[in-house]
Amino acid sequence: MSDASLSPLGKPVAYQTEYCPSLLFPIPRQGKRDEIGITGRLPFMGMDIWNGYELSWLNLRGKPQVAIAVFMIPADSPNIVESKSFKLYLNSFNQTRLANASALAELLRGDLSAAVGAPVIVQIREPEAFAGLKFGELAGYNIDNLDIEVDQYTPQPQLLRCDLDEDHPDAGPVEEILTSNLLKSNCLVTGQPDWASVQIAYTGQPINRESLLRYLISFRNHNEFHEQCVERIFMDILRQCEPLKLAVYARYTRRGGLDINPWRANHNGALPPNLRGARQ
Repeated sequence: MSDASLSPLGKPVAYQTEYCPSLLFPIPRQGKRDEIGITGRLPFMGMDIWNGYELSWLNLRGKPQVAIAVFMIPADSPNIVESKSFKLYLNSFNQTRLANASALAELLRGDLSAAVGAPVIVQIREPEAFAGLKFGELAGYNIDNLDIEVDQYTPQPQLLRCDLDEDHPDAGPVEEILTSNLLKSNCLVTGQPDWASVQIAYTGQPINRESLLRYLISFRNHNEFHEQCVERIFMDILRQCEPLKLAVYARYTRRGGLDINPWRANHNGALPPNLRGARQ
């Protein structure tokens, strides 16, 4: 367990096709959380929802099997798993013989839970279930058509502001859901682009939509992992706009057969739907 620069990211690797849990590379969450002022008790609950589309193994007679996997890693786990190491680990099952999908799920659950330091939920969807999988875009009002001028491409929390109603200072809080498809950040190690759609659901003073869009676009040249970007967005909105309730959910496009979809909220609520977006 160490710094991301020591992970397999950006380095040539030889794929292992026999089961090898040591390929998983955990990275502590706290280092990046310190940067955004998160210490002690977490100001949110949440989950990192991973979807694995390139999953294969052999049955006991040597015949290849395929499936799609869903991995749910709790936000209060001490570690994340670096995504390339996760891909390498999944590929290590390619020539591994297992009795069935349940045996695979048991190995995945045990190895990932050990790596992140908390129980991980694993769901295996075999081909018989593929036809029932659905696409879906994030619910809410999309703010991308706002005609704005932008000149900031590193995170600028000071861009965020609320629309205070001076004529009705006693007006109650609003409750709304805003979305954007324009979130882009870059890998912390390689600098390669990461693309995402993001949903901001909140209750509180109305957030100025132009300021929110400028703020989200300001991540365009920012280097940070998916989970870290979502937590930074959450904390910046929480501090600048002081909503009573806040949830941030990002759907990142896949890389290496994996997509990562972090969700953070400061209130109890149902886990958001794990619907694949059109770009995923």
